[in-house]
Amino acid sequence: MTSPRTRFHATVARAAALRRWRRPALAAALAGASFAAQAGDRLLATWGVTEAEGAAGGGLTPWALIAGPGSRDQIGATAYATGWRSGGDFSLRTVGAAVGFYDTVELSIADWRFGLSDTVPGQSIGMDVAGLKWRVWGDVVQDQDLPWPQVAIGLQYKHNRDMTVPTALGARHGSDTDVYASATKLWLGGAGGYNLLANLTARATRANQFGLLGFGGDQGGTRRIKAEGSLAVLPRDDLAIGIEWRDKPDNLSVFKEQAASDVFVAWFASPHVSLTGGFVDLGNIANKPRQRGWYLSLQGAF
Repeated sequence: MTSPRTRFHATVARAAALRRWRRPALAAALAGASFAAQAGDRLLATWGVTEAEGAAGGGLTPWALIAGPGSRDQIGATAYATGWRSGGDFSLRTVGAAVGFYDTVELSIADWRFGLSDTVPGQSIGMDVAGLKWRVWGDVVQDQDLPWPQVAIGLQYKHNRDMTVPTALGARHGSDTDVYASATKLWLGGAGGYNLLANLTARATRANQFGLLGFGGDQGGTRRIKAEGSLAVLPRDDLAIGIEWRDKPDNLSVFKEQAASDVFVAWFASPHVSLTGGFVDLGNIANKPRQRGWYLSLQGAF
């Protein structure tokens, strides 16, 4: 059976390149999956899985990748659903979709529903997110031997549909826009012979708990630059393991907001389906410290 690596080189490289690219390629995706290609399309998984707010990238942070399998002359799309529950019985369900235009511009939407556990029994908070991303520099695959990363800039407009609890906690606004820049770099064979992918994102934000608890507060009302990072390694062609970290502003005096982090495993079952599971630590949420739990995310690519 022809391997994904062989199909890729049969399509886009000469015989000499086969010797140079012998290792399975890391998909520049959340987990980084394997590189494979279909005629006229982007390499498998180089559009990532779906970040929490709907953008292509990792689970916690956007990457400089564009959603969907469409190449420079195609349009592609993704759709996803993610569920998470903490030890304190907070729950989060997110669903959404994204469209990538010519591997350059991405539009995304996401719907969040956050269950408030016994902090506010029987209640939940909803949030809508609309995103725009533009790839401005580089190519994570074609430029992997060059020193510079692929770079994208983006924004995410967030509207909180249920402001009763956030207002009671001191939040100032129910809607706001995060602005970010992401740099994503791939090294073939960069981790003991396995492929390595790294991402760094800088985000200007004043969101409380991603926006679920509104924006701004009694400890701050201006946007602050916060760092986000991801690192993924591919132990085999269709499997990747990674870690992520995301800093957040601390705007509300009623509780100290902490950085979020996760560890994840992603499996690209086919060119159209990926499954990601992991363990997420969101730190303090309202009156409950150390809110950690497992999550599962399913994505389809079209």
